[in-house]
Amino acid sequence: MKTFFTTVLGFDLRQMNSDGVLGRGEAYYGTVEAQGRGTLHCHMLVWLVGSMNPDQIMARIIDERDNEFEQKLLSYLDDCVSSSIPTPIDPAVSVESDHQHPCSVYPLSENASDSERSKDLHNVANKSQRHKHGPSCYKYWRGPPEPKTCRYDLDEDNGREHSLVDHSTRTLYLRCLDGMVNTYNPSILELMRCNMDIKYVGSGQTAKAILHYITDYITKTQLKTHVAYAAIETAVTKLGEFNPASDDVVIRSKKLLQKCAYSLISRQELSAQQVAAYLLGYNDHLTSHRFRRFYWGAFERFIRSQESACPGDSSLDTVAESDDVPSEDTGDKETEELLEHEPEEDEVMVDINNDGTIVAVGSRVQDYVWRGHELDDQCL
Repeated sequence: MKTFFTTVLGFDLRQMNSDGVLGRGEAYYGTVEAQGRGTLHCHMLVWLVGSMNPDQIMARIIDERDNEFEQKLLSYLDDCVSSSIPTPIDPAVSVESDHQHPCSVYPLSENASDSERSKDLHNVANKSQRHKHGPSCYKYWRGPPEPKTCRYDLDEDNGREHSLVDHSTRTLYLRCLDGMVNTYNPSILELMRCNMDIKYVGSGQTAKAILHYITDYITKTQLKTHVAYAAIETAVTKLGEFNPASDDVVIRSKKLLQKCAYSLISRQELSAQQVAAYLLGYNDHLTSHRFRRFYWGAFERFIRSQESACPGDSSLDTVAESDDVPSEDTGDKETEELLEHEPEEDEVMVDINNDGTIVAVGSRVQDYVWRGHELDDQCL
């Protein structure tokens, strides 16, 4: 993966200024997930240097009527994102991927002719990118009269000859030359030789959807709910009947918790690839930057106290409660204690330092609220 980041995407960790196949990269964040068969794959977001947010792009195209910018943007996206199987320059040319599975052979050398590369890319794209409907496509279909549509939104009727910007809805639509082909980048596909799905995040709605999709993979557990309940039931049954004459209540409670935990762990499904990755110390996420933990609960309480008309939301309450409990691996006990005792009123917390002097204890909420004017444009 390090080679992919440095060579293909152009992220040189020593100097973040080299170009990749998508342009000059600024940041990336990816999460690693195992498929049902155990194969590891990555869901990733990539930020490019100089990229504008969707509102700025639409403002320049529609409000400023910058037609040249609009055409350059659409040309760039059409060059980066392909939605059809390329036709070989010369079908008679023979390449190694003609005789073996295209994804199982190495990419062609840099000395290969254009005809050979065209034929090889055709083979890889046709084998890895063309979609075939199966039971998984309709797993959420509830039957008639609900229309039977593929949950991956791939259909023969999907088609758009040219990319365009709808000025009335301020929406950018990429061309779709084949509705049964997952979008891909030709250079990345030729090098990585595996299924991929590339999307341009060109609207706030798309950004939210992809962000939810990726963060859902971060937090989802491999253990199904019904399996977890069955494991707990097994643990409770194994513990047997309670005998007040010989069992201490506290000890028995601890044993029950231990058995439940062990039962849950024993039913986790881990593939050989996952086990090998953990043993080798590989991360389950990949990032170009280092991040600090952010505890949202204190900020949410502050927002609620300032906006009394804000409607309550039980789901938000649950999130706030879970965020208030720091993770064991933060390694910052002082921060945990401060968060634990975050004042809900306009209080000033004090502490005594090593010299015996009373000092004010900082609050992340107050630090942000009373930040200097130089930081007014800094988002929380």
